[in-house]
Amino acid sequence: METPNKNYIKQLAGDDLEFEQQFINILKEEFPVERNEYQKTLQNKEYQETAQLVHKIKHKFNILGLEESYQLAQDYEAELLKSKTDMQTKFEASLNLVEEYIQTI
Repeated sequence: METPNKNYIKQLAGDDLEFEQQFINILKEEFPVERNEYQKTLQNKEYQETAQLVHKIKHKFNILGLEESYQLAQDYEAELLKSKTDMQTKFEASLNLVEEYIQTI
């Protein structure tokens, strides 16, 4: 499985450590909220709304250097728009990976 990293964040921030930390804080704040909303809409079979949340979350995968997870999220988003959830388990494994990582940064 892929390993999340801060390379993109560091590239954006350059030498500005304060900006880097602000960016990380935004990730730490937004990700759990989006994940909870994702789980709620999925449980309620609100697939259009779930797809919108997956769309938001996939950009966090990209920011953390998770290219495979980003592609998976794109595919899962399209699947949800067809009211299917075959990729749910794989997508949620990526969510777990991100959640564990942001607790360490």
